[in-house]
Amino acid sequence: MKFLTELCHLEGKKIILASQSPRRIEMLHSLGLEFEIFPAQVDEDPAAYQDEIEFARLIAKSKADWVHDKRPETDLIIAADTIVVKDGNIFGKPRGHTEARTMLQALGGAIHQVITAICLRSEKEEIIDHEVTDVTFAPLSPEEIELYLASGEPFDKAGAYGIQGPAAVFVKKIDGCYFNVMGFPLARFYRHLKSLR
Repeated sequence: MKFLTELCHLEGKKIILASQSPRRIEMLHSLGLEFEIFPAQVDEDPAAYQDEIEFARLIAKSKADWVHDKRPETDLIIAADTIVVKDGNIFGKPRGHTEARTMLQALGGAIHQVITAICLRSEKEEIIDHEVTDVTFAPLSPEEIELYLASGEPFDKAGAYGIQGPAAVFVKKIDGCYFNVMGFPLARFYRHLKSLR
């Protein structure tokens, strides 16, 4: 069923998701949204930004702008950026085992924030918004971290973990949107999609 496509009157529209994230693709397909996948190529280095929310929002906008430059005929561009923040430090996707291990050691036994910014760009309007979810991890032993690293799971995920996989057992509590922790705040996205001109 084309649930979201019909609900938001998007039949016949050219829609692009500026991401190759399997989680985002799966979530949006599960809602019955029809779209093309065209991953944006932008610099995601947080070093130049002081404010983590500003950083995520600017990256989401940059992704939408990049796709619009390449495919200006598109009716709707959907872009997003997810980061993990702990004590003011931004954790993106780890670049290797050492960085992933450091991230997981920092997250163990502590509260961190998952921030996902979204950008919806149509011919008439651009909407940028974000969601913040607090996630509490149980303490992590060296064995737990090493076995998780060996699974290969951490390396395409902000903060070096995915809540929908084996790392679910590390999560003691979440306060906020679960889907945001997966990488896309569905309810917030839907509210904006309904209002988009």
